[in-house]
Amino acid sequence: MAFNPAKFLRDVRSEAAKTTWPTRRETLTTTGLVLAMVVVTIIFFIVVDQGISLAMRALFGIGS
Repeated sequence: MAFNPAKFLRDVRSEAAKTTWPTRRETLTTTGLVLAMVVVTIIFFIVVDQGISLAMRALFGIGS
């Protein structure tokens, strides 16, 4: 099977034409949701970290 660069480029162009891009509103909405989930995740890990820290201090009586 021989490689045909012209056919390859036609196929690439054909597939690229099928690509659908999100609208500006969809992009902003998705970005907002991702940022909100990052904040929720940060808060979750801070709470878990503080809980583990408190438990270790209570269990071993060390730390500040």
